[in-house]
This record gives sequence, C-alpha cells and structure tokens, in this order.
Amino acid sequence: MAAQKGKDLLLKLDSNGSGTFVTVAGLRSRVLAFNAQAIDITDMDSAGEWRELLDGGGIKRAGITGSGLFRDAASDALLRQYFFDGTIRDYEVTIPDFGVLTGKFQITALEFTGRHDGELSFDMALESAGQLSFAAL
Repeated sequence: MAAQKGKDLLLKLDSNGSGTFVTVAGLRSRVLAFNAQAIDITDMDSAGEWRELLDGGGIKRAGITGSGLFRDAASDALLRQYFFDGTIRDYEVTIPDFGVLTGKFQITALEFTGRHDGELSFDMALESAGQLSFAAL
C-alpha cells in the first residue's frame, strides 16, 4: 500500500438504523486497532517447553479512537446521547486502498477539551460489540 492521506480514513455511523451511513463529526485524527486474546495450551509435553497457543481460539476485538471538532449541534447531541444511553450502533470504517470494516460498536469514552482562546474539541473511543465484516476495496 502506498502512502495515504490520514483524512481518508473515515468513520461513519448508521445514525437512524436504516443502513445509511453518515460521517461522524469532524474527526481530525483516527486510530483503528485490532486485538486477539491468545489461549495458552502449553503442557508438560510441549516441545522444548515452548508455549503453545490454540489455533483460532480467543476473543477478537476492535477499538476505534478519534479526536476532532463537532460539525454541528446535531452530531454533538447524537454522539453524546449514544454515550449516555450506552447505545450500540453500526459503524463503518473506510481504510483507503485496503477495505471497509462494518459492525456494531459502543462509545466507551467521550471527552471534551477547550481552551479559553480556542475551539471546543472532543476525544472518543469505541469498542466492537459483535462480529465485524470486512470488504476489500
């Protein structure tokens, strides 16, 4: 994959449950991380006393973090309400020249920051809440 513009990593939200995705606020930075928990199956007969892991075992998860500016009062109110209600919604993450990840996420952190001589910004974190699908571009 050649170098890409960071702004092309898009986070979209199905805001009304109809399958129509809209860009989430004005994110200036975004991070998508995948993790998988390993299951240790090492026993006394493991070759050379090296740890062994269960193939295909464990729990997979994805986390998204982002920071930026709210585009309008509606997106501010929507994300804030989803956080306080613990709402789980479908999100879509587009990774340029790689693919699109779609699935359910929950907002697990929402922080607001403001300086007296600057704009109000926010940081948010989302955690996967079910199986995710991936479609290559």
